[in-house]
Amino acid sequence: MSLMSRMSASTAGHRTAELVAALLRDPHRPGKSDLLAAPDGSSPHSPAAPGPTASGQSAPVPPAPVPPAPPAAAPLLPPGPTGIGTSAARVLLPEAPRANGAVTGTAPAARASSSARAVPRIPTAPSGPGYTGSGPAPGDVGSPVPVLYCPPAVRDDPALGEEVDDRLVEWAAEVGVYPGQLDRVRSAGFGRLIMLAHPETSDPDRLLAAAKCALAEWSVDDHYVDGEVEEARPELLGQRLAIAHSVIDQAHLPLKYAPQLEEVVRADPVMVALRSSLDNLARFGSHAQVRRLRHELGIMFVAYNQEAVWAATGQRPPMWEFLMHRHENSFVPCMALIDTLAGYELPQEEFADPRVRRVFTMAGSATVIVNDLYSMAKEDPSDFSVPRLIATEEGCSEREAIERTVLLHDELMHTYEAEAAALALTGSPELRRFLAGVWAWTGGSREWHASSGRYHGTGTGAS
Repeated sequence: MSLMSRMSASTAGHRTAELVAALLRDPHRPGKSDLLAAPDGSSPHSPAAPGPTASGQSAPVPPAPVPPAPPAAAPLLPPGPTGIGTSAARVLLPEAPRANGAVTGTAPAARASSSARAVPRIPTAPSGPGYTGSGPAPGDVGSPVPVLYCPPAVRDDPALGEEVDDRLVEWAAEVGVYPGQLDRVRSAGFGRLIMLAHPETSDPDRLLAAAKCALAEWSVDDHYVDGEVEEARPELLGQRLAIAHSVIDQAHLPLKYAPQLEEVVRADPVMVALRSSLDNLARFGSHAQVRRLRHELGIMFVAYNQEAVWAATGQRPPMWEFLMHRHENSFVPCMALIDTLAGYELPQEEFADPRVRRVFTMAGSATVIVNDLYSMAKEDPSDFSVPRLIATEEGCSEREAIERTVLLHDELMHTYEAEAAALALTGSPELRRFLAGVWAWTGGSREWHASSGRYHGTGTGAS
């Protein structure tokens, strides 16, 4: 089941849906308040990553023990709330320097009308429509399911998210993806997701760049794999993905044949969207950062082929294989843009370090498990997801499957927290900032899945 179909499907009116809704909307966010906090609650001092230079590359790290102020072009994680689970996403970043009592260093790209957005705040415990508090779902008996271990979102700026959504829909119309379904694109609120998950910038152009990449990625699934937009052709999927891959890793054919490939690419809106989004991303990221995303998309294409095998053969994958699939088909491509949007660059040798890769992909798997939980509140019990496969494989009830899914999610999050903190203590300032950004991404993603009324049947839109 594609992300678009999960976002737009009707909410199921049954006890499982109520339980999932209560779980996701629970205002308790027990994530550790400081990713690097010592057992006594203190936080070791260390410099934060410097911002980009005029050329767009990260400046050398100075040896001085006191962190230098970032240049004006480097957006910071907003100060945000100070409650449980919030400072882990920003503990590694310096406060903006103050002149005559005023905060300085605001990114010039931010709109004048968005001055208030420089320091967005959200409640430590979100309130309002949809938040039910901890405990069992209405009508349920017994002990509540374990709480999803996750920090809260660092900021929530509905107006900024709406602006990104509006511009994303315009772009989707331009490139031709989701014809006749642009209202579904708008109601899914992907711009809101990007706004929540990337709190280090309030620049709508940067956020839109990430939203374009995300929508192009998901359009591959919706057009080619799940048949949400056009008829799915499993027997042609490998061929279509191979041609699409020639766009994300540009193929250079001899002159006689290059025009034929180009004709095919230009006639396919998905390939047009992939090319357009990656070209646009190059305005904000280095060649290495864009190449990083191209690599992650190639991995995702492998996972799409795996889905086609399941569909063609009628297989129901065992849990170990599906979790491996979730390792390859997750939010990792979106999360790979954390430093690009924030205006700095994590060195390639650190991004490629197996230890960093391990925690980074674990966080990606945790976020997509949240999405799997969310899908249980939708009307498609035959869909593959972690809780549904657990229920089948282990012969347990849906409630028990949800509980076990939460425990899997929490195991991944606790492992990320512990291992990322250790890596941050010995890594570069850029790595510290990136790991904090990943922590913020998980909180923003959960808030997106949980907080918007349009996702939970109220029809009121984002609160």
